[in-house]
Amino acid sequence: MNDQPFADAEQALRTHALSLPEAAEEFPWGERVIKVRGKIFIFLNHYQGALRISLKLPHSRDFALDMPGASPTGYGLGKAGWVTFRFEAGDAAVDVERFHHWMLESYRAVAPKRLSAQLPA
Repeated sequence: MNDQPFADAEQALRTHALSLPEAAEEFPWGERVIKVRGKIFIFLNHYQGALRISLKLPHSRDFALDMPGASPTGYGLGKAGWVTFRFEAGDAAVDVERFHHWMLESYRAVAPKRLSAQLPA
């Protein structure tokens, strides 16, 4: 059995995140984050056999929290619009296209306006 059942989705999301203007990957706390100008816009990790994705969703937060496996992000980030999604073995496939859209929303929420303006509408 694959120890990382969502490895393809994780790689697709990582690749998409790193394609955004000035995006950079870092590993604070031993956890993958992708930042723009020093501000995190996505947490993306396998942890304890699950894929975890956290995004800042100022517009889609309420809708996103209705999704299976979604919860407000810990450490007080949930109050600032962050949502964490947890996918475990046996769960439905990750909707990579939806996460691409949410990733753009998260990026726009933290990136300078000049960089956000470079993204597709």
